[in-house]
Amino acid sequence: LCGCGVGFKFMQAFAKNNGIPFSRLIPLLDFCAVSIAADIVPVVDENRILAFHGLKQLNQNPSLGLKAIIDICGLNGRELSMSDIVFKIGPRINASGRMENGKESVDLLVEKDFSMALKEAKHINEYNEQRKDIDKQMTEEANIIVSKLESQRHLSSIVLYDENWKKGVIGIVASRLTEIYFRPTVVLTRDGEYATGSARSIMGFDVYAAIKSCRDLLVNFGGHTYAAGLTLKWEDIPHFRKRFQQYVDEHIKPSQKEAMINVDAVIDFKDISKRLYNDLKRFSPFGPGNNKPIFCTLSVYDYGTSKVVGREQEHIKLELVDSKSSTVVNGIAFGQSASARYIKSKRSFDIVYTIEDNVFKRNQVQLQIEDIRPNSDSVE
Repeated sequence: LCGCGVGFKFMQAFAKNNGIPFSRLIPLLDFCAVSIAADIVPVVDENRILAFHGLKQLNQNPSLGLKAIIDICGLNGRELSMSDIVFKIGPRINASGRMENGKESVDLLVEKDFSMALKEAKHINEYNEQRKDIDKQMTEEANIIVSKLESQRHLSSIVLYDENWKKGVIGIVASRLTEIYFRPTVVLTRDGEYATGSARSIMGFDVYAAIKSCRDLLVNFGGHTYAAGLTLKWEDIPHFRKRFQQYVDEHIKPSQKEAMINVDAVIDFKDISKRLYNDLKRFSPFGPGNNKPIFCTLSVYDYGTSKVVGREQEHIKLELVDSKSSTVVNGIAFGQSASARYIKSKRSFDIVYTIEDNVFKRNQVQLQIEDIRPNSDSVE
């Protein structure tokens, strides 16, 4: 259970012991769904049940604060999923705490007047835009540091610190570096005589256990397998870095150092339909422990209309055909604009993807493309 899940179970026990009907608690379930998704806890067992009914509440009758955020996100009129929480709703709730004071998000979530909630939601949305700019700047600075650290190039982990980095954004920077370099990462900043930081991990490696192995150097720490927070004395950072890296070296598996995508099935475009999407949807809600099915299609081609999109031209909007049918399939590849030139060269390539609802075209699906690989037959 995430913290909100624990809170809900406390309320459930309180209601049961005081003769309060469970129906009084149902309006709180949307908070559970948001917390389960945003906290990246396993969507299995009781979490799965809470997330399922919480999503139903979020879609049918959300609290005023969450409704205001949904409006600001432009998510009105569509069925919300766990992904919408992870990428849209959660970051905005977190933004005020990262940039200024988390109490603003609390005030929004308990607001009873919708016009006031909308005003507060717009305010935390501004925080989120500021957070994105700082996040980008700090990630660029961290990338420069990593590129210059020849001593870290062959290590299995990254430990970085800078006393000027903003405390509320270092967790996001750690996540970015983990995605880029595919190594367990700790990012620290200064808080008086202490260093405070966030750790993020790669699939299958327990970063919490790695941090716990250094507990004699830490003032406090907490977290779970893939994300953790820690505080230590500023002068102890070199000792911590050495110990942390030693633990990772001894426990990480060679296969965990490479970015890998586990494909559930290889299919052709003719197999993709709204009916298949609806069948897959019955396995939802998706998340850690119950991931979305990932498919692969080999030897696909640009239909001729694919293009680079996004504020910084970082994404690709695709229209594709495969070698076995003339079916044109729409897709979006986030952050993969580096593949655009190859795609437009008319050579074939392989893709792995999840199947999503196309919110702009009713009764159609689109592919969310996770990776693009030049087809071996097309490589010169």
